[in-house]
Amino acid sequence: MLRQLLTLSLSCGLGCAVAPLLTPASVEAQPQPKCVFLQPIGGNGMTPIVAKTVGRGKLIGQTNWWTDFIVDRPYATFKYFFTANSSDPKAQYPVEGFMKFSDGTNLQLFNVMMSPPIGTGREFGPYQAVPGKQTSQISFKVGASNDPGALGFSYRISVQGCN
Repeated sequence: MLRQLLTLSLSCGLGCAVAPLLTPASVEAQPQPKCVFLQPIGGNGMTPIVAKTVGRGKLIGQTNWWTDFIVDRPYATFKYFFTANSSDPKAQYPVEGFMKFSDGTNLQLFNVMMSPPIGTGREFGPYQAVPGKQTSQISFKVGASNDPGALGFSYRISVQGCN
């Protein structure tokens, strides 16, 4: 085909345009990764989407800032999804994402301050699985004691594992 294009372009000189003909057989489609939503730990099993409101920090006990999603099999990549539910245009969400591993270690993947309008948000990733580590959980942290202005803002989060 290249020889035919060169011959055609040489015989036409600069006076004609040469465009190769593409057939379905000559175009290879890139396979898209298959992604599945991961289930939140402590969820009801009905939906992989978690809706929360940023709560106050506590001196004793747990905050509601952390949400963990179970990784029940190996995945090549992970994607995080965050959507704002609050209508306050000044809403700022401190958002962090982590991979947690079966050996007790973790890796922070992002740490951002977001101000998305209601109903919008952001996809984070895809993030590659860490070679030599077994990912056991994917975690979101939304809220921080150093940003009390985030209290009361609601949001939705979910995570996908992809192969």
